[in-house]
Amino acid sequence: MESGPAIFAAVVFALFGAGLLAWTTTRLRHGRPVALGVSPVASATVASVAAVIALGLGAWCLTRV
Repeated sequence: MESGPAIFAAVVFALFGAGLLAWTTTRLRHGRPVALGVSPVASATVASVAAVIALGLGAWCLTRV
């Protein structure tokens, strides 16, 4: 009964993490800033760390099924 919400949360975290990582990579490849008004290195680092954390949370939720 509780596996449904865990699977849903895992999918949400995984989609967000993958989308954020893809968006960050695309912005960096085109030489565009990830966030306006912020250091390019700092914004890319924070976005990448957030994406990896979201992917990790998605994987963790799947281990709880």
